[in-house]
Amino acid sequence: MPFEVRKVEITSVTDASGLERLIRDGVFTADEVVAVIGKTEGNGGVNDYTRILADQAFRGVLMEHGSRSEADVKAIPMAWSGGCDGVITPHATIFARVPDTKGADTDEKRLSVGIAMSDVLLPEDIGRPAMVEKVAEGVRRAMAAAGITDVADVHYVQTKTPLLVQDTIADAHRRGMTVYTEDTLYSMDISNGTTALGIALALGEIPGVPAAEAIGRDHSLFSTVASCSSGVELDRAQIVLVGNAAGSRSHYRVGHAAMRDAIDQDGIWDAIRSAGLDLPERPHHTDLGGRLVNVFLKCEADPRGKLRGRRQLPLDDSDVHHHRQIKGAVGGVTAATVGDSAVFVSVAALHQGPLGGGPVAAIVRVD
Repeated sequence: MPFEVRKVEITSVTDASGLERLIRDGVFTADEVVAVIGKTEGNGGVNDYTRILADQAFRGVLMEHGSRSEADVKAIPMAWSGGCDGVITPHATIFARVPDTKGADTDEKRLSVGIAMSDVLLPEDIGRPAMVEKVAEGVRRAMAAAGITDVADVHYVQTKTPLLVQDTIADAHRRGMTVYTEDTLYSMDISNGTTALGIALALGEIPGVPAAEAIGRDHSLFSTVASCSSGVELDRAQIVLVGNAAGSRSHYRVGHAAMRDAIDQDGIWDAIRSAGLDLPERPHHTDLGGRLVNVFLKCEADPRGKLRGRRQLPLDDSDVHHHRQIKGAVGGVTAATVGDSAVFVSVAALHQGPLGGGPVAAIVRVD
């Protein structure tokens, strides 16, 4: 069955009217929605509850307009990334599996989506090889669910995993266990990075399970398709895998590339070309012709403190956290490149793309 993919703006922290409008217009039914990936307007930190508010709003619409049970609706993966610094507009990208009658008449590989949940991630797993292995097993199941047999056809893996908070740290200690870090904000980076290594392991991007001392430290280990986010919403890895599969018959394709640094516009264009759009040598956003659904990026402040030889200061700033600075900067670069401020830009890119850069995925309508 083919997939429909649409992007809607979120006009307030609890707004799900864009989703409701698509359902009312018959683009897809509430019961056909399989995943949501979105940006919310909070601080993007440990205590960013705008993610929970958006989650409740979107699930509420699916309950109101669909026939699925509350338990089934709660099981739908919704990966919310908090923080719309700079020009980034809050929005959601919605994936729905629609009837075959809505599919394209093609034998090409087209967009397919696979969903999976990992085994429970204990507080002591975060930042350690156990988490890598649990995530990898979930990614393999998501790939099978998408009907993808070749890892080269996987272009985007969006995850949501737990990070460490005071309660979970205390739980580990009560059971005689240690945790990777007791800095809850830093645990976001570590959770994301360890998850990325699990994705890389499942897709053959790294040769095996990394040693414990390599996690968070060996920057030569990374995934080019991972987009990992973490929060307080769940206790396992929620996995949305997007690739191109034979027989999907979607009107869409997905591709990926990498930004080598925070201002690498070519990396964004390379991802769009990878998805199947023909573009001139020096493209402009007007060349997209409305065919770009969305781009999904990970970024980080380069720990070397340099950008193409120029000194960078975010890591020395005690007033504004470097997460917010780099997100606003890369969001601005991306919005200017594609001519749209509703772009998915997420921080904490440890083990996701090259050092100082990050993966880029693009979904385009090809028919």
